[in-house]
Amino acid sequence: MQLRYNYRVYPTPGQRHLLARAFGCARVVFNDGLRARREAHAAGQPYIRDTDLQKLVITAAKRTTERGWLGEVSSVVLVQSLRDLHTAYRNFFASLSGSRKGPRVAPPRFKSKRDGEQSIRLTANGFSLRDNGTMYVAKVGDLEVRWSRPLPATATSVTVTKDAADRYWASFVVDTQPQVVEDLDFGGPLDAETGIDLGLTHFAVLPDGRKIEAPKFLRQAERKLKRLQKALSRCVKGGNNRAKARKKVARQHARVADRRRDWHHKESTRLVRDNQALYVEDLAVSGLGRTRLARSVHDAGWSAFVTMLEYKAARHGRYFGRIGRFEPTSQVCSACGVKDGPKPLGVREWTCGGCGSVHDRDVNAARNILAAGRADRLNASQSAGKTGSVPAQRVEAGTHRDRHLPVVGIPVL
Repeated sequence: MQLRYNYRVYPTPGQRHLLARAFGCARVVFNDGLRARREAHAAGQPYIRDTDLQKLVITAAKRTTERGWLGEVSSVVLVQSLRDLHTAYRNFFASLSGSRKGPRVAPPRFKSKRDGEQSIRLTANGFSLRDNGTMYVAKVGDLEVRWSRPLPATATSVTVTKDAADRYWASFVVDTQPQVVEDLDFGGPLDAETGIDLGLTHFAVLPDGRKIEAPKFLRQAERKLKRLQKALSRCVKGGNNRAKARKKVARQHARVADRRRDWHHKESTRLVRDNQALYVEDLAVSGLGRTRLARSVHDAGWSAFVTMLEYKAARHGRYFGRIGRFEPTSQVCSACGVKDGPKPLGVREWTCGGCGSVHDRDVNAARNILAAGRADRLNASQSAGKTGSVPAQRVEAGTHRDRHLPVVGIPVL
């Protein structure tokens, strides 16, 4: 399985300037390659091969007056930026043909220098880890890294990122084997299992009646964010004061995201530590994010939390399962199995018409999730070994225009 390790980086003012130059050159190469392929497509010419495109926008461009400054940065940065373009095109074509699972992928777009997040990727011949704890980056120098934990394996690539709050991060993706990872101190019975019902009133409800309160970090910071965003809107566009106000807003959003992520890590680690099997409902978060509850849904961060449960369970030898999103967990009595029909969200308790049991809506749903997860696991045991790969933690390299919130993630034991 793949795990991502993010570390805070503290470049000097001179190194910040060199990194900004590398960010800009990587962006220009990406945009030049995208423009060349779009123009070839508009002219009815065949698709430009990867090697030909590299010769055009990197090798030949360095010899021109307009792009001669591309030679001031490491060639590894430029090549990797062009590979990101190749990957974006392949994902787009695979999505069109239907061979790529998930939602439809849009074609690649031009990158903007005004994006809050900028990044470069380097392979092993573009960086190295020093014995004194620094990280050498070609044509940038030795960067100071805050090593919160050692890397479990040798890193073959690194992504250096600057987020909207002007923080720098080094991101490593390493391949590890779950069986060699030291397990957590298991604190429950050997057959402990749980179903997790995610919600907004309570972040999570467990079958034993335990309810995890929703911290609502964004709601708590709304008053300060409103004041900072109002000050930002009053600044003249293009001015220095507007740039300062934008950074203040970005830092506040980063603080909210960091608090939410830290809380997710602690709660997911506790659930994985206390249970041998975990079952959750496959929620349609993207659909719920377009309703009137969008702000509360995004503040809860269900997708990030479920992803943490999935990779931590795989890493520490636990079983993780998802049940279908159309399973009527809130309509079926967990005691007798009678389906009582849909109920408005305002109904938090109901009495079963079959056995007369009085149910808490969320606790009953958690018990049904547990029962459905057990049934799916029993059926899946007949086809063992088809579990698939576990994805790396979120935030891969590349500049994403639609992402305004800085995202960082440090793996948690």
